Amino acid sequence: MSAPKRLIAGASAIPAGAVLSRDEAQAITEKVVKLSKADSINASLGGGYTTNVRFAANQMSTAGAVTDVQLAVQSAYGPKHAVVTTNDLSDDSIARCVRESERLAKLAPDDPESMPDLGPQQYVKVEAWADATAAADAAQRAQAALTALAPARKAGDLQAAGFLICGGGYTALANQKGMFSYHRSTNTNYTLTVRTNDGTGSGWAAVENTDWAQIDFAAVAARAIDKARTSRNPVAVEPGRWTVILEPQAVGDLVQLIANYADARQADEGRSPFVKQGGGNKIGEKIVDSRVQLFSDPADPQLLAQPFDGEGFPIARQEWITNGALKQLYYSRFWAQKQSKVATGAPTSLKMAGGTASIDEMVRSTERGILVTRLWYLREVDPRTILYTGLTRDGTFLIENGKLTKSVRNLRFNESPLFMLNNLEMLGRAERLAGTEQGGAVVMPSIKVRDFNFTSLSEAV
Repeated sequence: MSAPKRLIAGASAIPAGAVLSRDEAQAITEKVVKLSKADSINASLGGGYTTNVRFAANQMSTAGAVTDVQLAVQSAYGPKHAVVTTNDLSDDSIARCVRESERLAKLAPDDPESMPDLGPQQYVKVEAWADATAAADAAQRAQAALTALAPARKAGDLQAAGFLICGGGYTALANQKGMFSYHRSTNTNYTLTVRTNDGTGSGWAAVENTDWAQIDFAAVAARAIDKARTSRNPVAVEPGRWTVILEPQAVGDLVQLIANYADARQADEGRSPFVKQGGGNKIGEKIVDSRVQLFSDPADPQLLAQPFDGEGFPIARQEWITNGALKQLYYSRFWAQKQSKVATGAPTSLKMAGGTASIDEMVRSTERGILVTRLWYLREVDPRTILYTGLTRDGTFLIENGKLTKSVRNLRFNESPLFMLNNLEMLGRAERLAGTEQGGAVVMPSIKVRDFNFTSLSEAV
């Protein structure tokens, strides 16, 4: 069996064989394991089929699909190991992959953090496959794009650009100790930017869902168009500390950073914002507002993430912040063994529980503030406090006396999600994001915070 990556112009629904079933994937990984002569062997098999349509300047530009498969074989002799990959699943290719990984493993240096392979594991059940997404064809994708293109063309003073990608994929892992894991999923991701012809206004909206049938594409278009129109001719405001309402996308870009620093090893080695002065870590200490609940859970209906990591280690619900207190940090297998702790594995998803307030309610409750649609170009300033700098983008508005009154020029900020969540005033409803700067399954609410630190203005639209 050979399945190289290929582009298929105008392709429709997921074809048979592009997403391997559990039994098909297991048969291939078992073939790899049986060929091994090494001390241990791990097979990682993944692939899928994605379809897309792209448009810009109010017209379609590309449409097509990509199908791919990749097999990674890791052979080990004691603490020495090496990985060889292929996208050719023929018997000869698999055999070459195994033999080459064995040859390279013998030449590799010892890995001081090498861990023994896992045996059979139990995983939480995650149903992340939607037939409607798998069946979505080229005509449906074109129709979805037209929900933005048609009103933008009709308006005459707007330019729409977007990217819609949907499809399905799978991951399977196996080793010689009987561990086998398999997960399949579908996904639809749609991002849309609408700009005004005079170059002064820009609006953005996006959506992501495992199920194509749950997406209201016209509503996404309406949001982006409305933001573009209302963001024309922005005015300058003074940088400083502002009351700010951040839509979920903006919240996600900042709050997701907390998970980057939730590694127990970083804290134990003194390289984390969760290091306690004098030694130890801050587990059990209140670090943000008591309303904040931050957790990972692959089985959460809004997340539906892969329930195992790259080693096949089970990932279940993990609570990072509960009632504002640091609940836990995550432990790799190596670091857990070294510290005599229980391994948790790294999270494959992240969710901040929301409240009930709408953005309209937040605006009405604000005497003077700024509404932020999304952020971009985030860069680290101080890892000890998770302080980052970045810019607002595609819809930044002044709030006066409970109303949106003007579009404002974009602003640069220096802010930490820890500082921000200590200044929390209101919580909105949590929703699945269509992608943060670092990606992944992320669900975040809109929030209202005080004293958000804007440092300067930006000329960029």
